[in-house]
Amino acid sequence: MDITLDKKDSNVASIKIKLNEADYQSKVDEKIKDYSKKAQIKGFRPGKVPTGVIKKMYGKSILVEEINHLVGHKLQDYIRDNELKILGEPIPDQQSFENIDWENAKEFEFDYNIGLVDDFKVDLSKKVKVTNYNIEADQKVLDETLDNVRTQFGEMTNPEVSEEGDIIFGAFKQGDFTHDTTVDLNDLNKTNAKKFIGKKKGDEIKVDLSKLYKEASKQAAQLGKTEDELEGLDMNFVFEVKNVNRRVLAEVNQALFDKTFGEGVVSSEEEFMAKITDTIGENYARETNAWLNKTIQDELIKNTEISLPDEFLKEWLKLSGEGKVTDADIEKEYDIYADQLRWNLISNEIAKENEIKPEHEDIKEATRKMIEAQFMGSGMGQFVDQMDAFVDNYLQGENGQNYMKMAEQVQVEKVLEFVKEKIEIKSKKVSLDKFKEIVEN
Repeated sequence: MDITLDKKDSNVASIKIKLNEADYQSKVDEKIKDYSKKAQIKGFRPGKVPTGVIKKMYGKSILVEEINHLVGHKLQDYIRDNELKILGEPIPDQQSFENIDWENAKEFEFDYNIGLVDDFKVDLSKKVKVTNYNIEADQKVLDETLDNVRTQFGEMTNPEVSEEGDIIFGAFKQGDFTHDTTVDLNDLNKTNAKKFIGKKKGDEIKVDLSKLYKEASKQAAQLGKTEDELEGLDMNFVFEVKNVNRRVLAEVNQALFDKTFGEGVVSSEEEFMAKITDTIGENYARETNAWLNKTIQDELIKNTEISLPDEFLKEWLKLSGEGKVTDADIEKEYDIYADQLRWNLISNEIAKENEIKPEHEDIKEATRKMIEAQFMGSGMGQFVDQMDAFVDNYLQGENGQNYMKMAEQVQVEKVLEFVKEKIEIKSKKVSLDKFKEIVEN
């Protein structure tokens, strides 16, 4: 057997594997003998089928199977033993495979194209500068949050006449077309919302759907159509009111306290508002920390020179898509994929250089926090005693894939915390509206 590496560029190469008969024939003969012992063929006693018959009937398929198995293992061994930093998976040269004469050949040659990444250095110093934003929760935000909580746990009523903020159930009609849906007046601007105020069951409202909703996705959803189906469609409809829905705000009392934070967690309005303030702070901290992490990733990607084998990766992505991904899809999403790949390479390099590893207890704690976040606002008190079971069940799920996913997440979080200690981070206080503006831009 002969394996050679032909480096076509700094990040593209091919691996050539040459086999002679001595490399594979003993395995093929062994498999043919095994088949002869197990095969049940008419005219022969079980386990007594001559190897010549097996070879004639199954020889080619056994040869192909054994050689593919051998080549696959030798390819991975070569990559590992030579510490090749490959991206994606090796792509077999289809022409070399198609030209194989499986009936008569004794020697075989296989070519694989691989994408490589050169060594790179990550600068973790005070030269890397980012900003960490701290959102200040003003009274307006507190009032809006309280209203949202009271709305969430309020009761739904059906008044006769609609008012501001109501949700109206009805149907968009045009000729023979009719489609039932709901219109939330909170989603409309003041001018459009006025058209739906003071209406009762049976009333009809003439609307231009393209003016009612700017986003094509919302227009399509209100008609039960796809965005493509909107092309050339007359957007003038009549909306028939069928019912008026109004959510009455929940009273600020012990029942609301228990529904929001769990039974007995808070017992007064003062404690309730303090808990809401803490929750807002925690939510803002998660949002600003997520933005800080993204900013750090973007800076390290920008400042770290990593040359990728773009054409190889595009071909590999297309093959991996198994016919479900087009060239246009790849071109549209490739830059996002490439940046994510660069970040994965940077993160793994930092972890390797600084021996950063996810510990089992860290993985369990991260899983616990994730599950608690999912239950937030649903009364955590009743689940506290069962949390360990929830964590264990999740980590054991999906044949261990959940555990691996959480391990990768914990490692990335540890890497980011390590990076934060090395670079320069400036803190800045901003309002919620200003933070949203920064994120959107």
